[in-house]
Amino acid sequence: MKKIHISLLLIISCIGFYAFRQADEYRQVPNKSFGTGERVEYRVHYGFINAAEARVDIAKNISTVKNRPCYRINVFGKTVGAFDLISRVRDTWRSYVDTTAILPIMFQRNIQENKYRKEETILFHHDRDVAVSTMKNETKTYPVPNNVHDLISGYFYLRTMDFSKVEEGDIIEMPTFFDGKTYKLRVKYLGKDVIKTKFGKARVLRLNPLIPDNKFFKGEGAMQLWVSDDINKIPLKAEVELAIGSLEMDIKDFKGLKSDLKFY
Repeated sequence: MKKIHISLLLIISCIGFYAFRQADEYRQVPNKSFGTGERVEYRVHYGFINAAEARVDIAKNISTVKNRPCYRINVFGKTVGAFDLISRVRDTWRSYVDTTAILPIMFQRNIQENKYRKEETILFHHDRDVAVSTMKNETKTYPVPNNVHDLISGYFYLRTMDFSKVEEGDIIEMPTFFDGKTYKLRVKYLGKDVIKTKFGKARVLRLNPLIPDNKFFKGEGAMQLWVSDDINKIPLKAEVELAIGSLEMDIKDFKGLKSDLKFY
């Protein structure tokens, strides 16, 4: 009889521990920087030539994925003008980001670049630290680190950070899963600055996403990013040094931000 009682206690203890782990498997990240209904548009240009347009928006309604409340965040990009004739791009990226943990629950991309096509859906199982990718009815499972990001969720997590506690020259690292591989998304903080925009001058934080050496970009520091030095922390300007020249991205329009942008 005692053995039965002991067995029952062990089972109950295990169930209790599992339930606790399930309830506690997601971290909690304070977020005052973004919410539903946000929309930001950008113009990408090569010198004086318009090359592309991009839009980042958060759906007005919260989505539920795997029983978790999520922001549905969309990133759209397309070439325009002469660039559209040379290399037509119509890309859609989407991430369902947990509203509490600011972690990806599901990631989707639909790539249309000239005749090239690619569609992928990734489900993140943070309780088991795996990512399940599906492309053309082929499913693969990958081990990933705890609290791993996709490219979109990593950027939005960065927006929740308190940069008053970050020293100039510090490097922020986030584990990121993309294209079947996990790597560290590394962003160097370069301090504060003031830039000109179409809306006026703005105080900004300078960030340098560190890019692994490759044939397309000019070195690790090829990308510069200027984000608003306020609660929103949205990109106002970006520059990318390519092997064939440089691209610039400037804010074109915005609405639905948590706080009004301040220009002077």
